[in-house]
Amino acid sequence: MIGRLNHVAIVVPNLEVAAALYRDALGACVSAPQQLAAHGVTVVFVELPNSKIELLEPLGDASPVRGFLDKNPSGGMHHLCYEVDDIIAVRDHLKRAGARVLGDGEPKLGAHDKPVLFLHPKDFAGTLIELEQA
Repeated sequence: MIGRLNHVAIVVPNLEVAAALYRDALGACVSAPQQLAAHGVTVVFVELPNSKIELLEPLGDASPVRGFLDKNPSGGMHHLCYEVDDIIAVRDHLKRAGARVLGDGEPKLGAHDKPVLFLHPKDFAGTLIELEQA
């Protein structure tokens, strides 16, 4: 049902500093910052040969990652994103299996302009899961 790992998301207190670390110290290709007001974050993507790292910084005090950063001031791993072929079919299957889909259960456009959903971490071994339509 799930496909390849699309990205690992890391919340950071300072996106510019974190992006420079990946670019300058690790030699990675880092995208330009992108504000995602609907998700309350500013993101950059670190391109890897087999996946991506998404660096997230809260966009304002109402950001859904603000609480995570308050609890983890240095930042940390926030979620894993897996690609799926049919996000609605996967959502319906997971809901029938008892998994909780966060929000209103309807996909929203993510950073790649593709539909995404988030699954409750308590249902997946303590890990927040993002599903992205491939």
